[in-house]
Amino acid sequence: MNLKYRNELKYFINQHQYQIIRQRLKNLVKQDKHVGPNGEYAIRSLYFDDINNKALHEKLGGISDRAKYRIRIYNNDDTVIHFEKKIKFRDYIAKLKEPLTREIADELISGNYEVLRQSDKPLLIELHEEMKNNLLRPKVIVDYVREPFICVNGNVRITFDKELRTGLHSVDIFDPDLHCVRAIDDNLIILEVKYDEYIPEYIRIALQLEGLNRQSASKYVMCRKFLKTNSWEDY
Repeated sequence: MNLKYRNELKYFINQHQYQIIRQRLKNLVKQDKHVGPNGEYAIRSLYFDDINNKALHEKLGGISDRAKYRIRIYNNDDTVIHFEKKIKFRDYIAKLKEPLTREIADELISGNYEVLRQSDKPLLIELHEEMKNNLLRPKVIVDYVREPFICVNGNVRITFDKELRTGLHSVDIFDPDLHCVRAIDDNLIILEVKYDEYIPEYIRIALQLEGLNRQSASKYVMCRKFLKTNSWEDY
């Protein structure tokens, strides 16, 4: 497949840093058109992993070329449902996605991959094979609130991801009564910066990236740590 790879930078910032950076950005760039009245939208993802927890261990092991599978919805609504594959190649990322119906999503969550048997979509064919041969299954729900900004120059996307929560052992992404627990310190926000070839200098100055500590900040790993069953597991 022809993939469009982008750069991705992640940082943990505190509330004070967030307020300063956010105020600067509001005077320089626009917000994503999909935000609600408060300038945010909610994201809920159901991450899949295989019988060997390959995605988890490759991330923890620092493997540079890896992939993760997930189902994603927005604002706790099943109107738009996507199955996504996020690919990391060295320091670059790419994403493939296909829309799902609620019926197919429910079947996949229950582990029934046969609903994809007749699919003609390469990504869904791949999902079928992964679920059949490697026992890829739903593992954990990752839930958070995103505040996004867009800069046309350089195709830069800047997001503040807040209130990261995990659904613990539940995998029903559509459960309106799902009880999620906090998976990150109350004071911390994940700043993500994605771009094609470059970050305009005025954006770089506003973000002051040189003064921040770059992190791996995997939401999947942070939420999986709540599912440890043995004290020696280092997630």
